[in-house]
Amino acid sequence: MHTALQVERHQSTQVWTIDLPHLGNAITEPDFLDALDAAVDAANADDSITAVILTGAGKTFSAGGNVKEMADRRGLFALDAVSQRRAYVEGIQRVPRAVGRLEVPLIGAVNGGAIGAGCDLAMMCDIRIASDRAFFAESFVQLGLIPGDGGSWFLPRAVGYERAAEMTFTGDRVDAATAHQWGMVSEVVPHDDLMRTATILADRIGKNPGHALRMAKRLMQESRTSTLDTVLGMAAAMQPLAHGHPEHDARLAKWRTK
Repeated sequence: MHTALQVERHQSTQVWTIDLPHLGNAITEPDFLDALDAAVDAANADDSITAVILTGAGKTFSAGGNVKEMADRRGLFALDAVSQRRAYVEGIQRVPRAVGRLEVPLIGAVNGGAIGAGCDLAMMCDIRIASDRAFFAESFVQLGLIPGDGGSWFLPRAVGYERAAEMTFTGDRVDAATAHQWGMVSEVVPHDDLMRTATILADRIGKNPGHALRMAKRLMQESRTSTLDTVLGMAAAMQPLAHGHPEHDARLAKWRTK
């Protein structure tokens, strides 16, 4: 049975592929939202998973919303303003909430255009690697819209306020090389090497204990909005759990033999 988000397992890494190429890998579809929630919950419940790679099927990472549906005033776009507000909360805004509760590191393997909400989805990833065919566009204003999915929160944290403002106020495309220069992505690779590069990175991450990775990610996420004292308090509470884990003793024993 076809699912809007294909999930594959490679050792301790999962690969999630948005599989709606006929819709530009739109992430507003109910089937995708349900599949994303399910994938996040399943990954969180499986302690053997150490990383997730997110990519898109076909030539596009994600074009964000379904613009044809918007133009035809169907679905969400046929509703009155009050109902649309609820539909945003219960629709596209499920994406940042789902990604935000994913406990393991998320690597974005951006294989093509990341447009509108698709650009924002890429910015939700912990680490981004881009194909040389990729580009990014915070294109909402070109349709007379605003980022309704949290892009105004994620994009400035990825590239800084000024670059985010330029992208948001112009809606212009940023190619992969510029994205690398701006710090949007950590690496740009030939298109055919994208998944191999992302997998190598996931394997490097996966060499470390999964419980430590999950706690470290939680601290990194908390540092975005919390005070230093709050993060220090969380670290002090988490570290004894790490000290008491058998993997810590095993790693120390291995270190002693070097």
